[in-house]
Amino acid sequence: MNLKTTYLGLKLANPIVVGAGPLTANVDSIKKLEENGAAAVVLPSIFEEQLSQESIALHYYTTAGSESYAEALDYFPTAKEYYFGPEEYLKLIRDVKAAVKIPVIASLNGYTESGWISFAKQIEDAGADALELNMYYLATDPNVSGADVERYYINTLKAVKKATRLPIAVKMSPFFSSIPAIAKELSMSGATGLVLFNRFYQPDFDLDKLDIYPNLQLSDSQEIRLSLRWIAVLYGKIGANLAATGGCHTAVDTIKLIMAGADSVQMVSSILKYGDGHIRTVLHGIEQWMTDHEYESIEQMKGSLSHKNVADPSAFERANYMKTLQSYKGMK
Repeated sequence: MNLKTTYLGLKLANPIVVGAGPLTANVDSIKKLEENGAAAVVLPSIFEEQLSQESIALHYYTTAGSESYAEALDYFPTAKEYYFGPEEYLKLIRDVKAAVKIPVIASLNGYTESGWISFAKQIEDAGADALELNMYYLATDPNVSGADVERYYINTLKAVKKATRLPIAVKMSPFFSSIPAIAKELSMSGATGLVLFNRFYQPDFDLDKLDIYPNLQLSDSQEIRLSLRWIAVLYGKIGANLAATGGCHTAVDTIKLIMAGADSVQMVSSILKYGDGHIRTVLHGIEQWMTDHEYESIEQMKGSLSHKNVADPSAFERANYMKTLQSYKGMK
């Protein structure tokens, strides 16, 4: 079977990309991922806070209100709690590029324009093959409109595009009034690819300590539904490549996302659960399914169940809401 695909202008041996996280934080781990069939890796995000630990802006945001609430400082990690500092991150890029043949995609998470662009050129110079902008932005101020958030996305992308020649993927939020509209705008503004979607981790409450704490849980296959719908809707309508992230655990999950229109699929949780060899298991499952159903290539499958190509496009629209409610048979 021909599992080859193209993502961000990069020729990939198959659609499986290991997403940003602990699996891609060191050279030895990435070598094992390559040996087990990973077609590319996304390095862990480097945060603007890591690039400017001593900046006035960071000092302000991490200390504002701390006179009244000492716990406020706990919401931001200390420098030593991050994966890397700037020099360590650039060294990781260089070391990984020297150790493996698969494409290496850097990941940058910022909150100011200068924070995004100041490090992008250094990432390019270190040898990264592409750059993923991890757009983890939550508007909590009621004076910030949806249009303001969209402008933040577009202006950030344009600024980074000016700073580097690398292909750029935007890892975007699902919380837009019109996902097709912002996706089209990002594509027209220079995004080579879109990653659907950023997983916004929700905080939890500790009622004994009366405190808020982070609570990270690994994904499961049910979570692909969100990216499945919107990749299917966007396929063939914008110029940017489409990557799925969040909930892809099995060969069946991967096949569904490809048939929706994904050019690549990012995996993290399933590999954390089952080990590096799980990549080979998934790839074997894809090949077996393709053999059984007489498909010869990934390209032949891609987008075949998209909104553009499916016999009943209403399945992705309002009719799907009504059918879903009517499909539940649990109550007698």
